[in-house]
Amino acid sequence: MLNTGVLVLNRVYQPVHITSARRAFAMLYQGIAKAIDEQFQLFDFDSWSSLGAAQHDAVGLVGRRIRVPRVIVLLAYERTPRARVRFSRFNIYARDENTCQYCGVRLPRADLNLDHVVPRSQGGATSWDNVVCSCVPCNLRKGGRTPDEAGMRLLRPPARPRWTPTFRSATRRAFYREWRPFLSFVDAAYWNAELLE
Repeated sequence: MLNTGVLVLNRVYQPVHITSARRAFAMLYQGIAKAIDEQFQLFDFDSWSSLGAAQHDAVGLVGRRIRVPRVIVLLAYERTPRARVRFSRFNIYARDENTCQYCGVRLPRADLNLDHVVPRSQGGATSWDNVVCSCVPCNLRKGGRTPDEAGMRLLRPPARPRWTPTFRSATRRAFYREWRPFLSFVDAAYWNAELLE
């Protein structure tokens, strides 16, 4: 339970990152952050620990249980997280939802390739608007041709995503309903390494 995710907001309630419940408890206890409940009320450590934990995820303390906060607000941090989405394999697969953009089959990442819509041999760029997920059979069928030349259609045109990668990657972990009001967008070195354009 102490390793589950807790959404961290800056002082103006913008998502900053996701931390563990263990770290969230430490920040509450040190007075660095306050917990926020479903009614958007703020609690310091003492007031949070006095709340009932019967219907919530909780951890045991000596003589009582304390509910795990799912959202905390930092008291002295205003900086907004960087909004640029890195051009990486992981983020391309996340944008395309691990789905071949030619046949529409959803596959594990290990069974997908990245395909240049306009092949590099024809001057196609390695960029957000020219690279898509493709299954191996579709990639082989398309070869070094454009989709029109191969008689294939894209499910949707590729584009730079608008979500913040920190929270998009969090979707691999549990996503808690308490996070929804604060996340208003669509969550290994190999996957997150920035690709050269």
